Amino acid sequence: MASSSYSNPPCAACKFLRRKCLPDCVFAPYFPPEEPQKFANVHKIFGASNVSKLLNEVSPHQREDAVNSLAYEAEARMKDPVYGCVGAISVLQRQVIRLQKELDATNADLMRHACNEMANNSAFQGTNPGHNYSGSPRGSSKFNENNPGYYYPSNYNPWSGGPSGDHDQGGGSAV
Repeated sequence: MASSSYSNPPCAACKFLRRKCLPDCVFAPYFPPEEPQKFANVHKIFGASNVSKLLNEVSPHQREDAVNSLAYEAEARMKDPVYGCVGAISVLQRQVIRLQKELDATNADLMRHACNEMANNSAFQGTNPGHNYSGSPRGSSKFNENNPGYYYPSNYNPWSGGPSGDHDQGGGSAV
């Protein structure tokens, strides 16, 4: 019976470089065989030798972040060879500034609208009595339709704030 040795499939880096993937391969944990394009981009931009040197110099707990950063930069360089990530960051910063200006303009419109509403409401309230006469009615009284809990004396003038014949409270005309 022939002996069969089971081996793991080569990582994307070893497969791309057409070499045998050894158990201590520095690329294997970060470039799985399911993601061959990830290594292809990193190799094209940075070179396999440089990536290997970098991974050996970086502490093991930082390697995954380093590879993700290299892969992101390599993909950005493939899309924009001149600016890479910096171009993407610049586009996003301009978008944030534009959206902040739009938000500021919208907030200003909202404040203007709220101030106009308040001015319209106070102008509307100026035509109606701002307060109700709630003292005990003298003589005859009339029912206040706007506020059914209050009765006004029959000589109450809503425009002057008091009874129409009482000049001390600003009611009536002084002609």
